[in-house]
Amino acid sequence: MLLLSLLVVAFTLYSPTPLVQSHYNWSPSSSSSSPSTFQSEWRPARATYYAATDPRDVVGGACGYGDLERTGYGKATAGLSTVLFDKGQICGACFEVRCVEDLRWCIPGTSIIVTATNFCAPNYGFEVDGGGHCNPPNAHFVLPIEAFEKIAIWKASNMPIQYRRIKCRKEGGVRFTMGGAGIFLSVLVSNVAGAGDIVAAKIKGSRTGWLPMGRNWGQNWHINADLKNQPLSFEITSSDGVTLTSYNVAPKNWNFGQTFEGKQFGS
Repeated sequence: MLLLSLLVVAFTLYSPTPLVQSHYNWSPSSSSSSPSTFQSEWRPARATYYAATDPRDVVGGACGYGDLERTGYGKATAGLSTVLFDKGQICGACFEVRCVEDLRWCIPGTSIIVTATNFCAPNYGFEVDGGGHCNPPNAHFVLPIEAFEKIAIWKASNMPIQYRRIKCRKEGGVRFTMGGAGIFLSVLVSNVAGAGDIVAAKIKGSRTGWLPMGRNWGQNWHINADLKNQPLSFEITSSDGVTLTSYNVAPKNWNFGQTFEGKQFGS
């Protein structure tokens, strides 16, 4: 069985008990999606699973979402190999996955939808066809056993599958979790519908203009600016070129560790 490799990141998430609040107005710039982002055709890959013996084993991951149950992703998640992970850009994207080619183990007529939340690191001590499941150039998904068993019998282990990227459907609005300290502000962007992955983010205080944020890791975006005691607005752009602006998402008295909810793509 392939164990899911969690990317160890030297940053601290400041959201142990997120408080989701909603303070927004919004305006989307577009509702069209790029044909290169979503796929109608199925592509070949393989999948393995992991069965966590402790709930902490499935918390977080290389995309930085923290507790996947609390943040709404649950067990419908996947760790992706290097060729799919795209250095973390793919975090938040959604895929439909189905089992193929093995009538002994596949559950016919079934598929699952998963969100990319983690990275399956390569193991160069093994050949790509001899244990190095996530080594380039392999397209590989590592699924929680709860998701794997919806499409195949668990004894199948390393299964041939097909996948295609699809639009994400999420309950509620995009969530912005405030982390950092002092003038360092880190914002985790999660629960993103549509393309699911964010390629650019900006933030605006009531006393500032729009300030571009840099990608820290996964879907954590950061900026060095003193934005305390100001209501905050966010502008995010997804990989299909759609920009969503949510005004006054966080109130003037926002604090580190809180989570606020903006409008949603496609709503």
